[in-house]
Amino acid sequence: MKINHAVLHVLDFVSCVNVMSHEEIDLASKNAKRYVTGHAKRALSNLDNKRGEFAGDSMFAEEIRSYFRGQRDFVDLSIQVAEFIAGELGRMEKTPSTDVLVIDFEDETKAAVGDMTDEEIDAAFEGHGKRYFALFLLEARQAFMHEVGRGESGEVLVDIERHHAILPNPSQKVQSFALVEKGTMNVLFCDKAREIAGEERWLIPDGLLQCSMKPSGKEMFDTVARIVEEVAEEYGANPAVAVSKAKAYVAESSQESEEVYPEELGREVFEDDALQKRFEEAVAEEALPERVVVGKAVAERVAKNHKIRTDTGIEITFPAEYSQSPEFIEFVSEPNGLISIELKNIGRIENK
Repeated sequence: MKINHAVLHVLDFVSCVNVMSHEEIDLASKNAKRYVTGHAKRALSNLDNKRGEFAGDSMFAEEIRSYFRGQRDFVDLSIQVAEFIAGELGRMEKTPSTDVLVIDFEDETKAAVGDMTDEEIDAAFEGHGKRYFALFLLEARQAFMHEVGRGESGEVLVDIERHHAILPNPSQKVQSFALVEKGTMNVLFCDKAREIAGEERWLIPDGLLQCSMKPSGKEMFDTVARIVEEVAEEYGANPAVAVSKAKAYVAESSQESEEVYPEELGREVFEDDALQKRFEEAVAEEALPERVVVGKAVAERVAKNHKIRTDTGIEITFPAEYSQSPEFIEFVSEPNGLISIELKNIGRIENK
């Protein structure tokens, strides 16, 4: 990952003093660069990222396009962003002090050529990855710290004080952030509803970006998995096997595309025509699109393995692809209505 620019602005709603930085963060500092890079990487791979597209009359979209064309100064644009956020948060009844981190970075992760647009392929040959304009709302938190000074006797005194402006660690999730990709102008973001001037609003998608708010890949996957489980239970099929087959399909499909076709998934999971038809009806009832964007990160981290827990307290985690063949694991419905699970071809067992 390459950090091109980064700047930090302070919105202090305790002292009612905002500090706008007119200089960029010194990325020669290893600590600063590590902090900025950590948040950029975590945001890019966040499974809860919602997707959005700018509205046709989005003023922010025009500002970003001008910036990517080199017609806007980075720091100047970041100050404009911070001032807007300060104005909106200032209308809340109780607002935590918040720092606004703005980053211009390039993700140099290599993708398969088949998954890349013509612009992305050209950029790859030029040695560049996808470029993003990102902003983060870093809510300050309180923490206790030691303070070294002199006591009344003049001797060294180590006391305990409370610090009111601790930034979230780069390993922590940030609740509100947005990334805009230069090539496609697609938006990834996370946010929470806030009560601003007595009205519940989504500050980032509705107020700042003026973009649509589509479910995250994880939310879409969870919806599909839930429908699979419900249809299986309704028709007396084994829901554990059905969901694991759905995960295996998503994991395999992600090797070629970030999109999943629910109708095709239903045919892969359910062999019976009645179950396939019921699954398609349930998908229609949920108003799922013909193509569902799941994303490779979700497929790799959520769909790769399947975990089950029996009513006897036994937990088993296995690769979802094993559900496609009884070579390694097999679920058998017994005449008495109980279920037997057989694990096969095991060379050795390790304690965990």
